[in-house]
Parts: sequence; structure tokens; C-alpha cells
Amino acid sequence: MPPSLINRFSEYQYRWIKRAGKQLLRNFGEFQSRHSLVSTEPFIAKETFAWTGDLESCWETIRSDADFVLKHPEQIPAFHQMSEDQKRISKGDNWKVFAFYVFGERIEENCQLCPDTAQALDKIENLQNAFFSILAPHYHIPAHKGPTRAIIRVHLGLIIPTERDKCWLRVEDQFATWEAGKCLVFDDSYEHEVHNETDERRVVLFLDFDRPMDRWGSFVNGVIIRLLKGSKYVKHPLKNLAAWNKERRDTPAAN
Repeated sequence: MPPSLINRFSEYQYRWIKRAGKQLLRNFGEFQSRHSLVSTEPFIAKETFAWTGDLESCWETIRSDADFVLKHPEQIPAFHQMSEDQKRISKGDNWKVFAFYVFGERIEENCQLCPDTAQALDKIENLQNAFFSILAPHYHIPAHKGPTRAIIRVHLGLIIPTERDKCWLRVEDQFATWEAGKCLVFDDSYEHEVHNETDERRVVLFLDFDRPMDRWGSFVNGVIIRLLKGSKYVKHPLKNLAAWNKERRDTPAAN
């Protein structure tokens, strides 16, 4: 078989496995809801997690780290450049991400560039993903669902457009807007989308952490997270980030 056909078959195989895997993970949703120790509604009260208050209290220093990173936006990858699995919802340079953690793997080089943010993240237990999420003006992140209810998502508002009502998040049938220095907590396994209909960019600190579960729920979620960590869904972004950071080190602007 010619190499081009082998590559196409391999890509088709991966897409099929990815779709089947996502469906399998979502089939656990009802089980996870029964064993969750916190709300399974689309949005969750931030007070459920005491550490969100600590995060809000140091938001200005985290914002300073974001400002530092944004001095060289060309050195920040678009989401689909970090993770090819996001290419349906990330187009061009409209959604950039500066990663600190990818499914529990600490990106040391990025953490060193943003020490205050790294210090705040070190205090969060069971953290899986963390990055600055930078959304361009007039960009729409299409409706999509996260792969599993095993994690919960938090957005800490850092740079929020003046016209807040024109920059919003929908989770299932509920809507919310961001506020600088405040956390939004939600379940990304529900369908969700983002609209920025303003002339300004929106920047949040994006976090995923383990959903608090009872004993059986924790066991099942632990298996799910381990399977994800062993898949291309996680390995590809880590490989891409390493390559991206190497290229950044080699460019004059990085010095």
C-alpha cells in the first residue's frame, strides 16, 4: 500500500477511535452524576470550592503574568496548534492558549515565565489543565462538548471587554458573562459555546480539576483520566508544546 494511503487510513482510524472513545466516555455521564459529591448542573456555585476565593484574591498578579505573555502574541500557539483535536472550534489565530498544565503534566518552562500564576496553581489540588485562554475580538467558539464529566472547569476573568453583555458563555440553556477577578465554574460535558461580539479580546485563566466523587466514582474517574493521559488526545499536545517552546527559545523576541 502506498505511504499516502497508509497515512490516510491511519488518520481515518484515529478519527474513528476518537469518536468511539468520546461516546464511551459520555456514556459514563449518568454514573458520574449519581456518584458526584457536588452539583451536576451546567453552572456550579463557585463557593462550592473554597480555593476559588484564594484564586480571586490574587487575580491581579495573575493578570500581570498574562500581560507579560501578551507582549509577544506571535509566540503563543493557537489552540489547534497545541492540540489538533481542537481544529473544528479553533481557527486561525483567534483562540490562543498559553499552557501551564496539560492533564497533570506541568509545563515547567511556561510556569517559570509566569511565577505568580504558577504559585497560585500549585495550591489547587487535583489540577488537570491550566492555561491562559485568549479569545480574539469577534470570534465565536462553536458549540461543543468536553469528553468527560470526570472534570470540572473554572474560568478566572483577567481581561474582559468593556461591553460584557456582548461577550458571553452558554452552557446548555444557561448563559453567563465574565467579570475581571471573578471565577465562573461549569461542567464542560454539557454543550457550550462562546461569543465575543466586541472589538476587544477576552482573556481568562482556564482550569480543569477532578470532580469530587464518592469512592466508586473516584475509582472510575481515575481510570478515565489515566486512559486519557495515555492517548494521543494528551500526548500530541505535550509533544506540540515542547516543539513550540523550543522554537520560541530560538527566536530573537524570546531573548
